Amino acid sequence: MTRKGPTPVLRIGAGMWRGRKLLPPPGTGTRPMTGFAKKSLFGILAPRMDGAVVLDLYSGSGTLGLEALSHGAKRCCFAELSRPVIARLKRNIELCGAEEMSVVWTGDLEKKLAGWLSELGQQVDIAFIDPPFPAVRKWDWDRMVEKIFNPLTAALAEDGVAVLRLPGDTTPPEILGQLTKQQTREYGDMTISFYGLVVGSL
Repeated sequence: MTRKGPTPVLRIGAGMWRGRKLLPPPGTGTRPMTGFAKKSLFGILAPRMDGAVVLDLYSGSGTLGLEALSHGAKRCCFAELSRPVIARLKRNIELCGAEEMSVVWTGDLEKKLAGWLSELGQQVDIAFIDPPFPAVRKWDWDRMVEKIFNPLTAALAEDGVAVLRLPGDTTPPEILGQLTKQQTREYGDMTISFYGLVVGSL
């Protein structure tokens, strides 16, 4: 959902780059997670973060992936389609000095994710899936399971977690292929749901 108003000030909330300012995505088509919701999310994920391999899918300007690296993740793969947004993402990676820990995947996620994950050659510990709200309201969930969640499941560590952000008016599915919803948190007009291979492990 697009909002008008002042551009949010984006900062790394904690970790080795705490307080580092990030450039916001260009335009109004993306909504970076900020404030209490991000703090709460990373509080939940903190025990899993050290040395983790992370995906930031629909990454925008990279706020979630860079926050994960700041918290101790060892590698993050950022996936984004928009070229102007990718330019801003790469600049934020440079501002944090995170080039050696970062991979930027450019292109259509639905078409390319399986190939990207195959080339990665590592198990994924945490995957952030943060699609644009207008797009996700129109998702065919069966198709998304086939194109996104099944390839992700194949690459996910046994105790890995997939974190899905949705608008508050969209109900998070209980099951996405082999992934089962472990919990959902509500934050204003959005929800954040956690999915894993092991029921109740979060």
